[in-house]
Amino acid sequence: MNAELEVLSALSDPTRWQLLNELADRGGATATVLAVDRPVSRQAVVKHLGVLERAGLVTGRRAGREMRYTVRTERLDQTARWIADAASRWDTRLAAIKDLAEQADA
Repeated sequence: MNAELEVLSALSDPTRWQLLNELADRGGATATVLAVDRPVSRQAVVKHLGVLERAGLVTGRRAGREMRYTVRTERLDQTARWIADAASRWDTRLAAIKDLAEQADA
């Protein structure tokens, strides 16, 4: 799977999306902190963070006995550029189809 699709796949889960937003708001946190007030266990949070880490969206650094996770914005930026490029290509294709349809009507 290419990097952009891996990012989109990781973000398609609402829990992972919430975790990523909370990490961004906090500037980083441990799985224990992120599990507070969530309907899932700390272990489930760790698994979600693992998916985000494999997608390049977060990084974990050992802080004592726990891992402290922070957001990596580079992958999000790269994916946003990929989406913008894809949208531009589709706009070009749709404009060409419109032109062909207008020529056929004339």
